[in-house]
Amino acid sequence: MTTSVCPFSKAARPDDVSIRKQGEMNASGCPFSKAARPDDASARKQGETAASGCPFSKSARPDDASARNQGEISNKGCPEDEGKLNKDSTDSATVPAKCPFGYDSQTFKLGPFSCMLCQALLYESSRCVPCTHVFCKVCLARFKDCPLCGADIESIEADENLQKMVDQFIEGHARIKRTVVNGTEKEEVENDNKKVIYADVSMERGSFLVQQAMRAFSAQNYESAKSRLAMCTEDIRDQLGREGNTPELCSQLGAVLGMLGDCSRALGDSSSAVKHFEESIEFLMKLPMNDLEITHTLSVSLNKIGDLKYYDEELEAARSFYDRALKVRRDAVKHHPNSPSQILDVAVSLAKVADIDRSLQNEDAATDGFEEGMKLLESLKLDSGDSALEQRRLSVLEFLKKQVEKPEQSAETAL
Repeated sequence: MTTSVCPFSKAARPDDVSIRKQGEMNASGCPFSKAARPDDASARKQGETAASGCPFSKSARPDDASARNQGEISNKGCPEDEGKLNKDSTDSATVPAKCPFGYDSQTFKLGPFSCMLCQALLYESSRCVPCTHVFCKVCLARFKDCPLCGADIESIEADENLQKMVDQFIEGHARIKRTVVNGTEKEEVENDNKKVIYADVSMERGSFLVQQAMRAFSAQNYESAKSRLAMCTEDIRDQLGREGNTPELCSQLGAVLGMLGDCSRALGDSSSAVKHFEESIEFLMKLPMNDLEITHTLSVSLNKIGDLKYYDEELEAARSFYDRALKVRRDAVKHHPNSPSQILDVAVSLAKVADIDRSLQNEDAATDGFEEGMKLLESLKLDSGDSALEQRRLSVLEFLKKQVEKPEQSAETAL
């Protein structure tokens, strides 16, 4: 008699995120990656999204002079706990602790509430009949046989009890408040007059939700991703209400709203996508424009609205947003003249604006824009190790040359 394999046993599940294939979106980051955005040189279809670092980490882009520490979390420790910790390590013991379900920040393994297909937390949990294996509703809808055991699926039933447990877990996850000791967020517990300092229990709630959303998005489970991101925005707005418009919270909310815009666009909801992108821009505009990460994220959101307007054939509106993105990128180059990626961004924006000018029968302006972009890229000197940037430079340069010599395709399609 063959025993069925439990989907949550060590043997039955991948517990390393690195084994997943890279889809339209990297599971370790969000839609603001420098590597592959819809407005970058690599050809991308409408609705596709790439990702960069989590908006709750402070990792900077490679050419950002103000490089930030990886993994820094914005949430501050609980004021009630401040002053309790004794810095003398001889009087305390550090106890490694993990989330009981395996959702800890160090390994981020799959847990019992994970969908084996999208590897995110279950959303609209659905059970196969008769094998009883459970997956997200959207993920399971793509199969006729159980993707885990191969049994025929006679019917699919909603598992409301399991979904309630998942929702309760999300609600309570990472609610532990930590005080800060030596730059690290930790929790203090007293036991027999000896202080016990617990190590990082799990990811902060914001980072956790964003990570789950990214996994769902990469598996095209857009409703799941949208739900997690919506919860994340609610948390940040709550913090904004208590702490005011701090730069860190505005940056986080701007990034998450941009991701929500990507989800809405992938679902075909252009009006909601524009709304989210516009709100993202509103918060990002409150931040200093001398930060490369912020300016790039801002310009990408502007270009995404421009793309949506272009698809709706609102050419004047599209040009307005493309032009705003171009101005943001020009200003960024003034602050960081030695940043190759910023110069490439300017060239891409020039191509977008010029393409709209051509569509509006303004051929002289279009030619000037294409030629200016060509000059920027031809004079750009890259290090031998910047193979990805060099490939992108050549791709954009080839497109610009074709537009000057024999225009055939739009910038939105090529870039």
